Amino acid sequence: MIKMYLKVLYSLLLMLSFYGIPSTGQKKKETLLSEKVGQLMDWTGKRAVIRMNGEKFRRFVKAPPRNYSVVIMFTALQPQRQCGVCKQADEEYQILANSWRYSSAFTNKVFFATVDFDEGSDVFQMLNMNSAPSFIHFPAKGKPKKSDSYELQVRGFAAEQLARWVGDRTDVQIRVIRPPNYAGPLMLGFLLAVIGGLAYLRRNNLEFLYNKNVWAFSALCFCLIMTSGQMWNHIRGPPYAHKNPTTGQVSYIHGSSQAQFVAETHIVLLFNSAVTMGMVLLHEAATSDMDIGKRKIMCVAGIGLVMLFFSWLLSIFRAKYHGYPYSFLLS
Repeated sequence: MIKMYLKVLYSLLLMLSFYGIPSTGQKKKETLLSEKVGQLMDWTGKRAVIRMNGEKFRRFVKAPPRNYSVVIMFTALQPQRQCGVCKQADEEYQILANSWRYSSAFTNKVFFATVDFDEGSDVFQMLNMNSAPSFIHFPAKGKPKKSDSYELQVRGFAAEQLARWVGDRTDVQIRVIRPPNYAGPLMLGFLLAVIGGLAYLRRNNLEFLYNKNVWAFSALCFCLIMTSGQMWNHIRGPPYAHKNPTTGQVSYIHGSSQAQFVAETHIVLLFNSAVTMGMVLLHEAATSDMDIGKRKIMCVAGIGLVMLFFSWLLSIFRAKYHGYPYSFLLS
């Protein structure tokens, strides 16, 4: 009987030595982690995006223990900062965070937060950051890698693009749900009403519908809009321009062929329109029945428009595609 008790005691000691006895430090660690997660869940329940300052960042993001990921947008939303891009990016970021917060798959695996420069300048200094907005993913274990920094200039700040990046970094797939926007349908309805009203008022004189110049001009406008990159802007949601926070210099042309600014597409649209106008003037000068003096003026104006604005277009192309060997006039 004593031998049997000794065998049982030996087995218990063996099991305890194998699995270990929870230490006081481990219990404190688990308690601290539970408190941190509970606090973050409470904040997320009130606001999908948690606002952090330096103290909160050090406690909930930098300091262990942590078994959750934190995606942080570093921004400068105060009016005196005059960061229009920050406001646009914040709107998309709020849509992403709300889509995750009200998703049926919501867990405490990922939290979304923001650090404003005026509330957490020490955090910017800690991370050696000198631009905003920026997005960084802080993983549950270890320090952020290069891939944990979002490539804003390449991908844009649309909520769908941010969701794909978050999915790549955390394996959490977020289905972006945008709030209903009635501006588009209302504008379309207004436009159709105006067109219908004009057609009704001119119901006895609808020859303009058969005017080839009207349809040619409409088709030309559509082609200019598409070739300037407006659809890319709609999909990617790039910033209008980029302002260097250190020098204050504003860049309207992106330096890479993989991205563009909204202002850049407007410039390209203007230059393409000018080249097209020059070609139209040359065609009219060659085929019209006007007197020779007016045709010469149209010819010179057409050549000037084509050469000047094509040269500027080529200069933009050379600035984006580095190493392109050909140039023309001003390029």
